[in-house]
Amino acid sequence: MRLAIGNKNYSSWSLRAWLAVKLAGAEFEEVLILLDTPEFKAEVTRFSPAGRVPTLVDGDVAVWDSLAIIEYLAEKYPGRGIWPQDRAARAHARAIVAEMHSGFPDLRSGYPMNLRREPAARAKPFDAAKDVARVREIWRDCRTKYGGAGAYLFGEFSAADCFYAPVVTRFLTYRLPLSGSEKAYAEAVMDYPFMRQWCEEALKEPWVVVADEVE
Repeated sequence: MRLAIGNKNYSSWSLRAWLAVKLAGAEFEEVLILLDTPEFKAEVTRFSPAGRVPTLVDGDVAVWDSLAIIEYLAEKYPGRGIWPQDRAARAHARAIVAEMHSGFPDLRSGYPMNLRREPAARAKPFDAAKDVARVREIWRDCRTKYGGAGAYLFGEFSAADCFYAPVVTRFLTYRLPLSGSEKAYAEAVMDYPFMRQWCEEALKEPWVVVADEVE
């Protein structure tokens, strides 16, 4: 397997897929394609007909979307707990993953993932209050209904946490409001071993994507 990803400091979608591959326990080669460079298009189209990262290549199979990658891995590694075992929990997990996959535009645009940024509120306020409130509601709801067996949204770390891990970094980077179970969840995600590995490697990157450097 090969997984083409963007810069670890900035690429939230790459983080989602990378966490899922690690969760699956798959052996894979990581291929870093630098974002916002003249070479990006030529490099990424070697892997993805859509011209995007992440893309997972497994033999003659190419999967070029984070959610599709997760579903592919769940089929190939059914015993790795990528989705919750309980049917109701699994349905709920798929719903909130799909909601993140297609929604939260204000949170995405106003608070880009930037792991090297010194934690602080934005100098110029950006209104993402509706998105922030909904994410907090999702975290509280999942932890209350399904989180009793562990520290994550459905107890054990799963696809849902892969999808919300980049959002956790946004909350912490920009000092967005967190309390109670939300804060405990954010801390658990940041302490997850594979998340720590990604962040440590991101902090070593020298490259800068100007568009994602928000003061």
